Formats: sequence, structure tokens, C-alpha cells
Amino acid sequence: MTGSPRIPVIDLGPWLSGDPQARARTAQQVDAALSRAGFLLVTGHGISRQTREGVRAAARRFFALPAEVKERYAVSVGGRGWLGQGAEANGHAEGTKTPPDLKESWSVGADRPTGDEAVDAFWFQPNVWPDAEVPVLREVVEAYMTQMRTLADELLRLLAAALGQTEEFFTRHTTHPTYTLNINWYPGTGVLGEPQPGQYRIGPHTDFGTVTLLDRQQGRGGLQVYTDPADKGVGWEDAPYDPEALTVNIGDLMARWTGDRWRSGRHRVLPPSPQEPEEDLMSLVYFYECDPHTPVIPLPAPIGRMAHEPVDSSTYLKAKLDAITVS
Repeated sequence: MTGSPRIPVIDLGPWLSGDPQARARTAQQVDAALSRAGFLLVTGHGISRQTREGVRAAARRFFALPAEVKERYAVSVGGRGWLGQGAEANGHAEGTKTPPDLKESWSVGADRPTGDEAVDAFWFQPNVWPDAEVPVLREVVEAYMTQMRTLADELLRLLAAALGQTEEFFTRHTTHPTYTLNINWYPGTGVLGEPQPGQYRIGPHTDFGTVTLLDRQQGRGGLQVYTDPADKGVGWEDAPYDPEALTVNIGDLMARWTGDRWRSGRHRVLPPSPQEPEEDLMSLVYFYECDPHTPVIPLPAPIGRMAHEPVDSSTYLKAKLDAITVS
């Protein structure tokens, strides 16, 4: 599947080839795609399907455990461990008062301390693992996160080139970055019960950081993206899908960095469909950010189109995490 023209599939092979003309063409394609919708799909990323399915298989073993076992690993948003159904309402981050999201998540992330206790206490918490119940989960997830960080930095170099900047424009701010991997499980109504009015697997929102790398499964109750009808968009539409591709979208910090040249990709995950009430999906969502307390200063015109006030990355991200937390 090639995807829609607004959200193209881009092969990273030409960028990785080292050929200057091929790299320039890829950078131009990326700039055009992110200016339209804030989303694109990438192939040639080097993350095998076997690796991705290995993470899913291990995670399913955890999610299948009895509730009282999973509760031992329960955390709140921003913690490392299990987020049960009802822990988040992502729509709240944009002011959409949806009921809590219909999902469970296993959440891990950057855990190498900086030595700054105030920073490490939240942004670099030790990861927690269900070694007694699912010993393989740690191995496959740590390997996956290592690959994803390498890919995320390569994408940031590509994004810098797409903006006409030196390739280290963004990666100079990822020497000790924060990042999170959420393994999101979207069970059917047999587990969840019937959705409330206006309730989603994940409510409408934009992501908060620089780039998100998503490996997902297609379904009736799957990912939708929003393109503004006032800007020749169509409103909400099903996201294009390619089983070999990763879905990439930029978050709020990247949109601010570009002075809104690129859109922070608004999206949602639909509730279970009445036609497929027992549909069971799982997504691997890697949120990449930057070094703690990075000043995000918009690029000026003609690249940037909006002169946002600079923000502190950690302050911005923490406020968004607090907003989606269901107390």
C-alpha cells in the first residue's frame, strides 16, 4: 500500500545511501509531508518484523496476567511499569474532555542517570520489569529501544536536512535525551465493556515531544489522523497502513522548533467497532524527546512561520503529562 498523497510512504534507503542527490530528494519529500499533515510512513528503517512481533508476543504474555498480578506493577503517567485502563485521557492535553482512554500500557524508557537528582527522579527513573512472570520481556524491549534510539537520531538528522540546517541541528540536543516506549494494548469489549459516549482507545491529541515512531496493527478501531479541511484536508481519516513501514509523526516541541512550518500531527485511536467488538490490537509507541531542559527556540522566517516564545522542553512535557493523568 502506498498511502495517501498527504501522508506518503518514504523509503529511507536513498537517504542512507550517502548519495547527495538522493539524500536531498528524500529531505524534500519529508519537508512536504510534514508541512501537510505532520505524518509520514517510513520503510527501509532496518527494524525487522520479527523483532517487532517478538516485542508484541512478550507483551501479550504480560497483559494476559491476572489483574492482581499486573497491579503489582501499577504506576501513574510518567512512571515505569503498568498503566491500567482509565489511567490516561489523552484528549485532555488539547482541552477535549473525553472519558478515560480504553487501553492498557506497559511503559519504560530512558533510565541512565545524569547525576542531577532533580532531573533523574522523574526523567530517568529505573525501569521495572516483570522478570518473575515474563522474563523475556526485558530482553526484547531493551533491544528494541536500542534500535529505536539509533533510528530516531537518524530521523532527526534527516529532519534537520529537510529544514536546510546542519545535520546535527537537533542531535546536538540528544546527547542524553529522554524517551519513552509505551506498549499499548487495545482489547475488545469483552475485556473493556461497552465504550462510553465520546470514549476512545486514545482520545484526540497531538504528541508532545520531537518525533514519535509507531509500529501498529491495522484494525477497524485503529489510528485516525486529522488534516484540516480549511487547508484542503478532509478532517478525520483512517491512517494509511503498510505492514513493513513505521508511522512517524512530529510532536509539539518539533512543531514549535520549526515555527509551525511542520504540523504536530493530531490523531486518535477509535474505540472497538460494533462490527468487530472483540478486535484486539497492540501498538509499539516510541516517543523521542531531547536532553532535559533543552530550550526550544523557533527557527526564524522564512523557515519558521510562527514566532512562538521559547519553551523549556522538560517544563512543557511535564505539563502535558500532568494534563492527561486521570486522578
